[in-house]
Amino acid sequence: MSKLFLLLLPFSLFAEDLKTILSYSMQNNALVSAKTFTKDAQSKELKSLENSYYPTIDLGAYYQRTDERTPMQAGTVYSGFAKIGFDIYDGGRKSAQVKQKKDALHSSSLDINAQKRVLSLEIVQDFFLIKNFNASLISLQEAQKSLTAQLQRVNRFYEAQLATKDDVDRLQAVYDTNIYEIESLKFNILSTKHSLELKVGKKIDVLDNSHFKNLENIEYEIADYIQSLELKQSAIKHSANSIDSIYYPQIRVEDTYSIYAYGGTDSKHPEGLDNQNRLLLSANLRLFDNATIGEMKQSVELNAMALSQEIEYQKSTQKMNYDLSLLRIKTSRVKIESALSALNSAKSAFESVEKKYDAGIVDNVVYLDALSAKTNATALYESSKNDLEIAYAIYYFYSGKNIEEYL
Repeated sequence: MSKLFLLLLPFSLFAEDLKTILSYSMQNNALVSAKTFTKDAQSKELKSLENSYYPTIDLGAYYQRTDERTPMQAGTVYSGFAKIGFDIYDGGRKSAQVKQKKDALHSSSLDINAQKRVLSLEIVQDFFLIKNFNASLISLQEAQKSLTAQLQRVNRFYEAQLATKDDVDRLQAVYDTNIYEIESLKFNILSTKHSLELKVGKKIDVLDNSHFKNLENIEYEIADYIQSLELKQSAIKHSANSIDSIYYPQIRVEDTYSIYAYGGTDSKHPEGLDNQNRLLLSANLRLFDNATIGEMKQSVELNAMALSQEIEYQKSTQKMNYDLSLLRIKTSRVKIESALSALNSAKSAFESVEKKYDAGIVDNVVYLDALSAKTNATALYESSKNDLEIAYAIYYFYSGKNIEEYL
């Protein structure tokens, strides 16, 4: 017993359950990271717009030389200046843009959550698909042991002229087909495992057993990706308000302080002021643009209306999939009961047929049918249990929940 424990110990040490895999993928998946960078970029854009409420301060200098001097003007002028400016009123443009960026930032946060939930569901499906493939593989390998023993037995009978060449060929064909199916399953397992590793962000060797909580009365919530669309729609509306601000007065005040130095002066070309402070108050109002801005605003509003239709469609789709997920759970439970009953019958039938076959009462056709029924029933039963786990994952997903919280 201790030797068996030591033999299985390495597999238990490296086996990873679904919750651990999901937790790791949330931190290391490239698509999640990409959306996180997008969110960070939008956070910087929001900060930039919020900072635009503050006054601007500019420093500058210039050098001017005039070869053909005009009366009362020095030939060379040196100047340095400092300017402070402030937008007194901009028609609500900045305010609308800040609201737009806040909605966009919140939408990005929800996009990250939505990506994580979609990723979680895909990982769950890959995880249990591998489990299904493994169950089928184990079932076929068990059948292969029986086929190998029976093929050897029939070959001995054939050599002793107690069996026909047809008996050998029929069993050999089933044996070779079983090997073909085993190799196909091995490739499917490898392919799906690579897909899982790509989503998780690391190599995975052994999958541990994992199960979901069997809850069917949790509160239904609108999914993150739909809430994100609603915020995108709100951001578009704020963008329309920002465009509309162009029709309102734009008022700005600037104060510039300059100092001067001169060269190339004489009595006809004297030096000017040593310093000067200039206060400028400007106002601008758009009176006519041939409806350019109006058309632009209508275009943006139409995009918001299009998004509204998409939101309603996605809400209906989520609710439909939520209802179907509950039905999927009920159907999966019935399948498990049926598969278990079929497995028990197939096992019992195979044990009886195997004894009769060894005694020469039934031929290999009956034996192979019984073996095939047992093999298929075993794989079907294991797959039906895994399908129930996937059904619960889909139910939690369309309920608007984090799947890993229900493991």
